[in-house]
Amino acid sequence: MAKNHGNQVKDDKLYEDLRERGESKEKAARIANARANPSMHPSKKGGTNPAYEEWSKDDLYDRAQELGIDGRSKMDKSDLIDALRNH
Repeated sequence: MAKNHGNQVKDDKLYEDLRERGESKEKAARIANARANPSMHPSKKGGTNPAYEEWSKDDLYDRAQELGIDGRSKMDKSDLIDALRNH
């Protein structure tokens, strides 16, 4: 039986499965909550922003800063893209 993670996590079983696969707590919670919400479809490609490869390095840096990604000042464009995708 899945542990109850409180109000922050809507699908405790999925959250635990994702954590066991190595996903971060934040990413596992986002996916578990999106799956539990019938109006969201996390498995479908979404978003209207262009791919990160089309962003400027400055824009990537700003987004990494918003997310609090450590070491961003020493990253080149490809490192920033990897960090954002794996955040």
